[in-house]
Formats: sequence, structure tokens, C-alpha cells
Amino acid sequence: MTITEFQTRAPREPAIAISAERMMADLALLAAHTKHAGTASERESLGLLEARMAAAGFATRMLMHDAYISLPGAASLRVGGRDLTCITHSMAAATPAGGVAGELVDLGAGDAEAFASRPVAGRLVLVDGIASPGVAVRATQAGALGVIHVSPHEHLHEMCLSPVWGNPSLATRDALPAVPVVTVCALGGAVLRALLGQGPVVPVLEAAVDTGWRQTPLLVAEMAAPDAQDAGFVLLSAHHDTWHHGVMDNGSANVAVVEVARDLAARRAEWRRGLRVCFWSGHSQGRYSGSAWYADNHWDDLDRNCVAHVNLDSPGGIGAGTLTGTGVMAALRPLAALAIHAETGQRLRGVRKARSADESLQSLGVPSMFGSLSGQDAARPGMRNRLGWWWHTPQDLLDKIDPENLARDARVVWRCLHPLLCEERLPLAHDQTLADLEAELAGLAPQLAGQIDLGPVQALAADSRAAAASLSGPAATVNAALQQVSRLLVPLDYGHGDRFGHQPALPIAAWPVLDPLRRLAQVCAMCREDDIRFARVDAVRALNRLRHHLTQVADCLAGAAEAAGTR
Repeated sequence: MTITEFQTRAPREPAIAISAERMMADLALLAAHTKHAGTASERESLGLLEARMAAAGFATRMLMHDAYISLPGAASLRVGGRDLTCITHSMAAATPAGGVAGELVDLGAGDAEAFASRPVAGRLVLVDGIASPGVAVRATQAGALGVIHVSPHEHLHEMCLSPVWGNPSLATRDALPAVPVVTVCALGGAVLRALLGQGPVVPVLEAAVDTGWRQTPLLVAEMAAPDAQDAGFVLLSAHHDTWHHGVMDNGSANVAVVEVARDLAARRAEWRRGLRVCFWSGHSQGRYSGSAWYADNHWDDLDRNCVAHVNLDSPGGIGAGTLTGTGVMAALRPLAALAIHAETGQRLRGVRKARSADESLQSLGVPSMFGSLSGQDAARPGMRNRLGWWWHTPQDLLDKIDPENLARDARVVWRCLHPLLCEERLPLAHDQTLADLEAELAGLAPQLAGQIDLGPVQALAADSRAAAASLSGPAATVNAALQQVSRLLVPLDYGHGDRFGHQPALPIAAWPVLDPLRRLAQVCAMCREDDIRFARVDAVRALNRLRHHLTQVADCLAGAAEAAGTR
């Protein structure tokens, strides 16, 4: 479905009653709290949101569950008789009392090639950029003694370094970093490099990190549609735990979610589906432990009933005038594009949904949109995102919020939720999902010529795209088919097809199911005959998985068309 086709179908929504004043008043109350996961202050702050949702007519539940939480403590870095200001990070290893000392090795970007170029076992490594799980994993695997990150500027950004999505298990806990990690500012990095220019440098790094199992809260607020029978629900969510006071990230999202839910609740008579609102803990200090726990422990309910997920993170920042680069899954791209254009006049670029922001329902197969919605017009050099220099710092305070931007972002979310709740037919465009797959296959086909014939799978994807674009009939039949297609395609678009686990919290390519085919293409280009034979084994299996899922998609769409009498 194109954006134009969606626009002609979408009904005109009523006036949106979003109050910037009400949101800013609640945000000021939330801003009085630090909200580190599992702390009393977090629980007290969450009580305000519970009261607001209850007042809007939602049934609320406060769930408490075990979560593996890591709270950074004090950190120090001493070199040549000089103390450099630094912070340590969530899920990094703590040092023994007195710290660790080792020769410093400058690895620049800290990528795989840099780690392979120098011996780092038993040494401290110096790496440019904001701390990341990828560097922590490489340092652990290389036997480094510790990592010193150099911030791209004067600010030190709090980060969680676990590559494990959600709570670690017996199978994944060994993937956690086993090295202490600190970050210094750009000036501190310059000091270290100046000393390295004079000869060997042996810093002393000390860091305290409190990591272990804690009870964390999860607020669920729910309202059913007035006459819905097994019509499912839309999930609206935001994380509540923060770094420090976390006013933009993520207090602004909390108040925006409450405001949007409050206004939609007043229009409940129009709903065809229910609305479930979740405020997660464990996002910041638990690598999405709350949303992952919820997905694991409510899997059957979510699988049967959740039609879409709208997540909001860090809206309303000062200077955040750009909404064109927000991430949206392909099936929801026309809906998001229409909402953003209607509110701002901007054109959505069609950026893939990032592997972040409590996207714990991707593997299960729930289509989703957003996370961070608006960003700075010009990103600061070296920043990981466009959320402002204050992101993940103690400076994320009330003065970083623009009330007009906050109201604008809330209205965009409203414009997406209203059709999801109220339209008779779900506004999901899986022809867009399949078009993205066709583009990936078209790029691989010439690289695999003579090895694997992608033609039959390409034809199956093209036929399914045409069937999805022309799908019509009774709403119940169409909606059931769209939901089933979501469960078949999303786990391949954002994973390898395992609907019961979670992908690592690391960057992934589009359609990871195609990764074995990509590896085969790479070794074919190198003309390494043995490697080609080995790679082809995995590629054939991946192609079988993709063909199996696409056949199920085709059967599902054909069945819906036959039931509707359009075939």
C-alpha cells in the first residue's frame, strides 16, 4: 500500500486535544526524582503515572519481577600523578580495590581490525567514541585488562554495555563484558595521547559497579474497546527508568504517553481495538530487561492479541525539529509518514526500525514504530544519535524540553494510534515489507549466480506482495491475515526466525535471515573454493527457511482472498 493509497482510505480525525501545559506540569513532578532501575525513587515516580492512568479510566496493575540490573558507581583514572575525570558504565566489570594498572595501547576506532592489529592481552586499551557493547565484547575476547573510551566532546555519556537483550540466561551470561570500562572527556583523551607520544604509559583504573538481581516495577494500564470481541489491542509503551533525572530521556515520553492515552480514552466509543500501555523499568540499567521479561512471560497473550507496538523515547527536546529519520517497520511506514506529514509537513525517509528502545516484541513478530521520534536539526559530531548533547548525562533536566515540540510529538503519536484503534481494517501495509525483501534479494541474486538460484523465492515474494496490496474483504478476515503475516515476516526482517528468543543488543543488517546468503556472496567474490562449499551449506538452509515462511504468507493471503470471495 502506498502512502497516497493509505491517505485516501484514512478517515479525517477529530481535533486533537493535547495539552502542553498539563504535560509540562507532570514533567516537573517527575523531574524531581532520579529513576534508576529498582530504586525507591523510581517506584515513587512511577506511582504518579499510575495515578494519572487510573484517573483517565484505565485499569492499572503494578507488576514486580526479577531483573538483572547494573548501577555504575565511582570511577577514577590516574596517570603520571594526574587524576583524569571519568565515569564507568552499566554492565562493565568492577575492579578490585585499588584498581588495575596496565600499559596503555591506542586502538583508535576500536573496531575489529584495530583489535586484531595490536597485542592487547593484559593491557588497557584507549578507544575513541561513546562506550558501546561491541567494544566491550571485543576487549573481553582479546583479554584486555580494561577499556578507556574518549568522548567526542566534554560530556560523559552513561551507557549500558551488555550485548545481551534483556536478562541474561545460563546460555548468554558469559557474553557479558568481563572488563572494566571508563570514559574520559575529549581533553582527557588528548592528555593520554600526549603522554603516549613521550613513551609507555601505565594508567591506574578503578571502577565500582553494583550488578545483580533486583526487583523492578512494570506498570500496565489497559482499556478494552467497548464492543470488541477478540479484536486484539495496540501496545503503547515507554521506559520509565532513567539516567539521573532523565527529563527528556524518558520523562517527556512518559507524560506524552499519559496525555495521548487520556485523550484517546475520552473517545473510547470509536475504538475497535483495546489499548494497553506499558511503562518499562530496566531499559537504562538492565538492557531492556522489563520489556523483554514482559514479552517472555506474556508471550501467548501478545502473540494472539497484540496487533502493533508504538514506542516513544525522548520526545520534545529543545532544537528537535526533525522527524524525517525516525525508525518505523515497513508495514507501518505509510501510517507514520501520513501522521508526520499531517503534523509537520515533513517527509519520512523510511529509516528501518533500530534495534533499541525496548523493541522486545520484534522476534515475536509484532510490527512496531518509533522509539526516538524527533531529533536535533544538526547532530553534534561524534554523537551516537540526534537527541542532544545532554542525552544520558546529569544535564538532562527540565530546561531541555520545548513544550511546543513535546505537544507536536504527542500529536504525531496520537495520529498513529487513532487509526490503529479505530479503523475497521488494520492500517498495516505488508506489501511494503515484501517490497523491502524483494530489494534485498535483487541485490544478492547477481552475486550468487551459479551458486544458488534465488528466482523462485523472488517470484514468491513478488506474488505475495501483489496479494498483500490487493487484499480486501470483510475486516475480520483481512485483519486476521494481516496479523498472521506479521508473525511470519517480522521475525525474519528483524531476526533469524526464532520467535521465542531475543537477538543480541547489537546492530543487525536488514533481513538477518539472509545473512548466510550474504556470507556466501562474500566468499564467492574471493573465489575461495572450500569456503564457498562451507558457506553454501548455511545458505541453502537459510533459503529453505525463507521459502517456507513466504509459502505460508502466500497461503495465508490466498486463504483470506478465498474466504472473502475475491479469488
